[in-house]
Amino acid sequence: MAKVFFAFICMMVVFFSVTQAASASYAVIDAETGRLLEGSSPHSRMPIASLTKIWTALIAIENSELDDEVTISQKAALSEGSSIYLEPGEKIKVETLLYGLMLRSGNDAAHALAEHAGGSVEGFVDLMNEKADLYSLNNTDFTNPSGLHHDIHLSSAYDTAQMLRIALQNETFKKISSTINYKSPDKGVTWQNKHRLLRQQVGAVAGKTGFTKVAGRTLATYFEEGDKKVIVVTLSESNDWQVHRGLANKIFDNYDYVTVADQGDYQATEEKSVELSKPISILLNKEEEKKVRNVLHLSRKQGQFGIWHVMLNDESIYATRVNVKE
Repeated sequence: MAKVFFAFICMMVVFFSVTQAASASYAVIDAETGRLLEGSSPHSRMPIASLTKIWTALIAIENSELDDEVTISQKAALSEGSSIYLEPGEKIKVETLLYGLMLRSGNDAAHALAEHAGGSVEGFVDLMNEKADLYSLNNTDFTNPSGLHHDIHLSSAYDTAQMLRIALQNETFKKISSTINYKSPDKGVTWQNKHRLLRQQVGAVAGKTGFTKVAGRTLATYFEEGDKKVIVVTLSESNDWQVHRGLANKIFDNYDYVTVADQGDYQATEEKSVELSKPISILLNKEEEKKVRNVLHLSRKQGQFGIWHVMLNDESIYATRVNVKE
């Protein structure tokens, strides 16, 4: 009986480890164009934990001033989960709360920012979802600003990578999310960024960590090497630090920027030409470089401009508006 029982336990352990590995998801995108370069179940809807705070930070920045003073509510101070130890009634600047949000993942900071920038947590969540809809993040739904588990608070690795790409276009967000250490003038403490790769990995520039029991470990990282810029997001990946290093290095080793169209005028029809105001360069690997092609779409209704598409496997991976000349 002992041997049979031992075999059963072994089978259970193997099954558990396989199902855990199968639940992991990742996406690697070109940080310039947003193109998906690599992924495993990149569009699967999953809990993203505190990667939510990428979007929270951006919405708060766009709907408040850094010098605004926020009076901390009882509800904010008692927020569940990770904390920067805010006290009810104390006044903290938005800028300090943003650093506490991104570096230390303070749920109390998320709650306080939401109340200030959205009028209420519910109003702020509406702003989060509206902006997600604006950017066609179709696999994303928010119910709170911190990432605490809720059955419909879900996103995907691809959508989350896009969130980081969009947020990094805001200089304030980029500065905060790439800071290693921040001395808080309001709290009188120094916060170190929880994102280990920003401290240890050359080329890791910005990002966010996350964890809940349901979501597991979640991680978003923006990497640069020369002119190459990529974003890596992993969801439910226990070995996330190593996976991020490996995926970023793989892209940097195998992809290069290729000029697929030079600047200048191109004859579109016998009567019309189009003007490409600058060269089009795309991050491609060797196989993709052989398959890529340019396609121009001209509209009869909008005759003054056209859309220049770079196509790969019948999919547009880049599009830009071009002027039409008669």
